[in-house]
Amino acid sequence: MNAERHVKLFKNGRSQAVRIPREFELPGEDAIIRKEGQRLIIEPAAVLSLAAYLATLQPIEEDFGPIDDLPADDVDF
Repeated sequence: MNAERHVKLFKNGRSQAVRIPREFELPGEDAIIRKEGQRLIIEPAAVLSLAAYLATLQPIEEDFGPIDDLPADDVDF
């Protein structure tokens, strides 16, 4: 797809912004932007799997104390 469209740049606070036309709409709520020479490349941000997200979390340092090893309840099938 080599679609091309002229768009306007505008200021949003201290940032420069561009409205992305509907035909170029990206999925999700986040994107990655990078500069290659004079080009700006905008791509959808990859959605982290639950395992990848959990890997980014810091370990919990709080001590919860011992947990009683209670016998299992009887289950009727």
